[in-house]
Amino acid sequence: MVKFLKPNKAVIVLQGRYAGKKAVIVKSFDDGTRDRAYGHCLVAGIKKYPAKVVRKDSAKKTAKKSRVKCFVKLVNYRHLMPTRYTLDVDLKDIVTPDVLQTRDKKIAAAKETKARFEERFKSGKNRWFFTKLRF
Repeated sequence: MVKFLKPNKAVIVLQGRYAGKKAVIVKSFDDGTRDRAYGHCLVAGIKKYPAKVVRKDSAKKTAKKSRVKCFVKLVNYRHLMPTRYTLDVDLKDIVTPDVLQTRDKKIAAAKETKARFEERFKSGKNRWFFTKLRF
């Protein structure tokens, strides 16, 4: 079987709290682990998308509208829909499976992910990833 759920692949979460939100795969566990005996992956995604920026907005308002909220989560393969897009954001050093052990580590990882995603958004790359899905 061909493995297509690889790191840096953009996916859409289908089930749970973040259903309909876009995420990027950080690490995949094809054979599962001791805790989760099924195929799953560690994803970092966008909880709240940036708002539309208009030219007449002030710099302060533009900065506020360009904010992104992020989440870090382990998700079953069946609850993900892969897309054709890849996101070349390096999150391997920040988001690791042991980050999910405590709340403080998870929040710190989400904040660092937020910084990387905002930097990517402001550079204008991967525009599709930062737009809200309309369905």
